[in-house]
Amino acid sequence: MIAGLVAAALLGVLTWTLLEYVIHRWLGHHPALRRNPFGREHVRHHSEGDYFAPTSKKVVVVGAALVVMGAPAVAVAGSHGAAWALGLVGFYVAYEILHRREHTHAGIGAYGRWARRHHFHHHFVDPRTNHGVTSPLWDLVFRTYRRPGVIAVPERLCMAWLRDATTGDIRAEHRARYVLRAARA
Repeated sequence: MIAGLVAAALLGVLTWTLLEYVIHRWLGHHPALRRNPFGREHVRHHSEGDYFAPTSKKVVVVGAALVVMGAPAVAVAGSHGAAWALGLVGFYVAYEILHRREHTHAGIGAYGRWARRHHFHHHFVDPRTNHGVTSPLWDLVFRTYRRPGVIAVPERLCMAWLRDATTGDIRAEHRARYVLRAARA
């Protein structure tokens, strides 16, 4: 019973990683599909860098997901359906926290540093690639994964954790992986 619940929760986590990829790639970036509430918020996030949709909107998304996906899952699979829904919603919350921290804090540990570079390759090098924020799995499956090289961050979008407050340049510990890109005239 416990093993089945854990497996269902992990399947919910895996489901979220696929939804994360699909929502980001197509609803956030496909020109014909991005005229939706997520797409508008996402375009703003790319253009402003430190903009994130208000938490209140995200709470509505979690509530709607639990009703639209969780209720049928529970009706069909009982406690296993509930575990799946909790895995999905729980990892969505983890994604939101990770995504915000990538923009606001230097990464902690190997995974944090990897996730930040993977995501910033998407933001600053090629928005057609690296759509998975928490995992490269679906980028590998759909062949949109690119290994980040040195990432040129536009001056106006440079995150506070990346910039040396004294010199205005990239902090010494990040210079091997990031450079500032001057504003175009």
